[in-house]
Amino acid sequence: MIKYLVRRALGWLLMIVVATNVTYFLAWSFLDPRSNYVGRKPPLSPEQIEGLLGPRNLSETTPLIERWWNWFSGIIFRWDWGVSPTGGSVNDEIAYRMWISAELVLGATIIATVIGIAVGVYTASRQYKLGDRIWQAVSIVTMNVNIIVAGLAIVILAINFNNWVGTRVFYVTGSSSPGVTGFFPVLIDTLQHLVLPTIALVIISYAGTHFLQRSLLLDNINADYVRTARAKGLTKQQAIRRHALRTSLIPVATQVAFSIPAIFTGGILTETIFAWQGMGRYFLTTINTNDVHGVVAVAAFGAVLTAIGAILSDIAVVVLDPRVRVS
Repeated sequence: MIKYLVRRALGWLLMIVVATNVTYFLAWSFLDPRSNYVGRKPPLSPEQIEGLLGPRNLSETTPLIERWWNWFSGIIFRWDWGVSPTGGSVNDEIAYRMWISAELVLGATIIATVIGIAVGVYTASRQYKLGDRIWQAVSIVTMNVNIIVAGLAIVILAINFNNWVGTRVFYVTGSSSPGVTGFFPVLIDTLQHLVLPTIALVIISYAGTHFLQRSLLLDNINADYVRTARAKGLTKQQAIRRHALRTSLIPVATQVAFSIPAIFTGGILTETIFAWQGMGRYFLTTINTNDVHGVVAVAAFGAVLTAIGAILSDIAVVVLDPRVRVS
């Protein structure tokens, strides 16, 4: 098992290196850092612009291969992902924003997955009964609700609730309040900022897991090994929990593991609605400001998360399916 995971990790590491370098060349094909200085008042001379971009390895007058080697060697020898056209450190931006997004994404993903699996098991074991039909209707509605609608509705409800109780229980913008110190004050402040965007993400994302889990479980409930377990004396619910659920969880675990990278870098709307300075907004900022180094760093971050998701998926399959361990 350890050797298998090591081989997989090395394979993904090679993929990350190749994908990141390809992204670097593609970024230079579409982005122009020099355009950030066009139209300024007072205008900058070409020499002044060159004096700003050259030391930052962002001048197109330098051969592309030389720019690439300066960037790539900086990563290899100093773990330096470069600077933006305005001089900001890409390392500092990623180091700060990845934890902001992690607070939001990981919690919401775990909660949505648990709820989706639980609802999927509940509805599959009660196929076509009232509970099944009600949950299917609710999930269909939430799955078609846009995150903007869900986020704004939750913000309005939170503001009205704060006004009703006469104090600020929920914060509708930002990931933290300035000047808060101490473990418990910081924890409470974080939760006050985290609750609303987490609820919004859970509402729109649990339904996919619900329907996938329900469909897979229905396929396994009537399988021969489940009927055999029931013939040996297990109740329907026991047979589902001990046998059918384990098998049907494998595709769900794989889907969740591979969805994390997209959620991390794709949460632009959620972060915009609730004013979180996470990876989603940073990705949008790097595109708008023609930040080649920032765009490549975000792409590399997504590639790393994809590799982590793949390895977690492999581990989940091994844990859930004994046949894989034997093989």
